[in-house]
Amino acid sequence: MKIKSALFNVSSPDLKSCPILAMPEVAFIGRSNVGKSSLINLLTEQRALAKVSDQPGKTKLINFFTINNNWSLVDLPGYGYAKVSQQQRFDFNKAVSDFIEKRKFLRHVFVLIDSRLPPQTIDLAFVQWMETCDVPFSLIFTKIDKETPNRVNNHIALFKQHLGENHIAVPEILTSSIKTKHGRTQILAEIEKALKTEARAD
Repeated sequence: MKIKSALFNVSSPDLKSCPILAMPEVAFIGRSNVGKSSLINLLTEQRALAKVSDQPGKTKLINFFTINNNWSLVDLPGYGYAKVSQQQRFDFNKAVSDFIEKRKFLRHVFVLIDSRLPPQTIDLAFVQWMETCDVPFSLIFTKIDKETPNRVNNHIALFKQHLGENHIAVPEILTSSIKTKHGRTQILAEIEKALKTEARAD
């Protein structure tokens, strides 16, 4: 796949206010500070399409980007961010769960995992919940240039082991590096396949 154009469309606080674009969507989500915005910018080859911040949890809205005028890349709020009230945290979780469970145009979800860390409870719990949703998903282990290959491979193997121990099917696993651009071609290929799948039933 070649991305020829990428434009910010709109931000929405919840499923009800999301635009009706009638085009297929792929979504990206992950724990705060996992490198989601940077990966979106790498995929689209635009430095500032998605806002990158050192402050975890900066993305609190559902952000839509129109790609090649025929599909949408959706940037979902990172799970597990701090410094919000309990009501805000509830609203955030409901917005994300509603979108993933009910959004008709959603074809695929890419769940980002920090490759520098051993399996985190919040990531494992999110993947376990994703398995209950009627939407295909893949894992992308990010920041692989910031750790030794052996440790990265070990963390991925441990993650897969934890999934197996909890009887969760291991999804497609990809790896990425913003610095080296590793994984860009493979991720775009997965997106291209996802866009060819059928829409969800009403």
